[in-house]
Amino acid sequence: MILAFDTYYFNNKAKTVCLAFADWTDDAPHQIYSETLEDVEDYTPGEFYRRELPCILSLLKQVHFPDVEAIVIDGFVYLDDSGKLGLGGHLYQALDGQVPVIGVAKTNFATIETCKKPLLRGKSTRPLYITAIGVDIDDATENIRRMSGDFRIPALLKQLDGLTKEKPDAV
Repeated sequence: MILAFDTYYFNNKAKTVCLAFADWTDDAPHQIYSETLEDVEDYTPGEFYRRELPCILSLLKQVHFPDVEAIVIDGFVYLDDSGKLGLGGHLYQALDGQVPVIGVAKTNFATIETCKKPLLRGKSTRPLYITAIGVDIDDATENIRRMSGDFRIPALLKQLDGLTKEKPDAV
């Protein structure tokens, strides 16, 4: 199983959604998980993981798949080429290095040169930026390239983004 996470922030709350799917080429999720947490930490530049990591770890407790091939996050695994960890790297550590993490970012992070791969999908001239830990960066990039959808953003990741921004239930 492959898991993809995204979080949307509003007021002092965070809505995190996880899509579970069986294959990189799937065009629909196998399962959708969602959770809204209150009193999330404020954003601190360079330490975004402190805000989002607790949200992902909390929702991950609901996921009941023994064999997770990889986790995809909206963001970066590394923040520079010397190995400074971003959200994805901190998630990988929190999971004791047991599950590879792939970061898919829509905007470039200039301090990373060699630890990221640009990926053009569809007819877009704007790349996605792929980072990875626990899996070869070329393999990770190829998996994101293979994801369903004809546009820059893979269809499941676009669906995930939309689900995070829907009004949370009972909030």
